[in-house]
Amino acid sequence: MFAVDTERREAHEAAAGGAEKRRYVRRMFSEIASSYDLLNHVLSLNIDRGWRRHAIDVLGWERRPQGMYLDICAGTLDVGVELSRRRGFRGSVIAADFAEPMLRAGREKASGAPVRPVVADALQLPFANGAADGALVAFGVRNFDDIDAGLRELVRVLAPGARLVVLDCSTPSSALVRGVYHAYFQHVLPLIGRAVSGHRTAYRYLPESVANFPGAPELAARLERAGLTNVSYRTLTLGVTAVHWGERAAGPGRAA
Repeated sequence: MFAVDTERREAHEAAAGGAEKRRYVRRMFSEIASSYDLLNHVLSLNIDRGWRRHAIDVLGWERRPQGMYLDICAGTLDVGVELSRRRGFRGSVIAADFAEPMLRAGREKASGAPVRPVVADALQLPFANGAADGALVAFGVRNFDDIDAGLRELVRVLAPGARLVVLDCSTPSSALVRGVYHAYFQHVLPLIGRAVSGHRTAYRYLPESVANFPGAPELAARLERAGLTNVSYRTLTLGVTAVHWGERAAGPGRAA
């Protein structure tokens, strides 16, 4: 019982934010990299593939198919590779993540694709102002130790008029669905996650991080405060995830 309580406290403290969260998240994803893809597909009943495809659908890359796009918190490169293989895409993707083992775990997927993995922190991106023609973050914003600072940094690297897409977990509005969802997240998911990954706290952290994450309307408002216009969102699969998108306000061209 003491070990379980300790695990819960560690996951709870990490999900609450701050510098400890950044250290915990980097270490956790580095440690579960080898089982990350399998667990994503198993725990979501393989629905996560469709969520990612939907996020790419609203990126608007067709407006500049030869452009440079950012896959932030890229993990094992699923989003960047899927984007690079869309029919008509002639650009490039930089896939950034601060957990290098995750990028290494996905490198075979990117073989022959115009996807370049880069080890980088989403809150301190190594790109010039206005460098990107679009950016997408799939299940990463929830892990920022400072969500508002992270959103501002993402907007900074967008070219005027370029679109940011955020795909992440959400909380269903239906009380019935919410009850089932929370029961699964709190009791079933940690057991499966620990059994497959061998990690003590990673899949206890997940429900804690969702509980601390803004709901869809609040996240939309925070995207607007970060500097995006035309912000919209859509909930998916009974509201267990949501995809948000918006554009950096038009203005002067890219910074040198």
